[in-house]
Amino acid sequence: MSVGIAILVVIAVFLLIIALAGIRIVRPYQRGIIEQLGKYKATVEPGLHVIIPFIQQFQSVDMREQVVDVPPQEVITSDNVIVSVDAVIYYEPTDPQRLVYNVANFIVAIIKLAQTNLRNVIGDMSLDDALTSRDQLNMNLRQILDDATDKWGVRVMRVEIQRIDPPPDVMSAMHEQMKAERNRRAQVLTADGTREAAILSAEGQKQAAILTAEGVRQRQILEAQGQAQAARELADAERYRQETIAAGEALAIEQVYEAIHRGEPTNDLLAIKYLDALRSIANGRATKIFLPLDTGGLYGTLAGVAELFRDGPGAGVPSASRPPREEVPAPVFTPVQQPVAPPQV
Repeated sequence: MSVGIAILVVIAVFLLIIALAGIRIVRPYQRGIIEQLGKYKATVEPGLHVIIPFIQQFQSVDMREQVVDVPPQEVITSDNVIVSVDAVIYYEPTDPQRLVYNVANFIVAIIKLAQTNLRNVIGDMSLDDALTSRDQLNMNLRQILDDATDKWGVRVMRVEIQRIDPPPDVMSAMHEQMKAERNRRAQVLTADGTREAAILSAEGQKQAAILTAEGVRQRQILEAQGQAQAARELADAERYRQETIAAGEALAIEQVYEAIHRGEPTNDLLAIKYLDALRSIANGRATKIFLPLDTGGLYGTLAGVAELFRDGPGAGVPSASRPPREEVPAPVFTPVQQPVAPPQV
């Protein structure tokens, strides 16, 4: 009885081990390949899967993006310079069935493929182009590797060239060239700066001269306008003064003549005023005296004045009882030349 129980326990343990051996768990970033009796059967998605032990085989494939480091290798450029180049390849599996069955060792295959194409691509470029055109070099390598690995169920995401190392003597020559180029650029920049400074200084002086001339012109215009305005106001003031004086003199003359007419002057008073006027004319500084042309009336007036102021017999006698006067011929008056007084200093 105990032997039978032991056999049953052994069988149960064996069946449990077989059952556990047939359980497979596929993670989210994996895909499963199931083979049955050496033939491809199916590709399973993430989750729990049960296979038949000893009849079916299970193989998981990582579908995440992978990185492969390409070892450094020597490459000859088109200008016969030996450089050491290494790269990094990023790829992503797209078909687990082709990745498992179409290539035996994908890592070795892609490294050798990358090294071969590095020689081909960089061999067609000069050293300067290889150093300055890394983006174009990376894009060309990625396109070549992606086309070659498509049948392996892999997509090459990108290729990055890590280093391109020329020989030491070439590096020294490149450093000298770079130093000379930097010195040239420094001199060019210094010359450009000096030229720009001179141009800006000249522009500033020109603008200053223009502004100064404009200021002088505006000042002269304002001064001329001020002088014109002042002259206009002075002329207006002088005209107003003269008009006021003329109006005052006219008013005074009118009042004087009105007073004279109200006083009803006689011929005797007019004769005396006339003599005063003649005396004022004679006292002037003029070198010549012009008497009125109507000498007859003047002579009559003078005779009347003389008659009034005559002394002697008959003075005060009425004119009717006076003896008749002898007609005296009118004297001839000529212009009198008076000496000119010297100018007073």
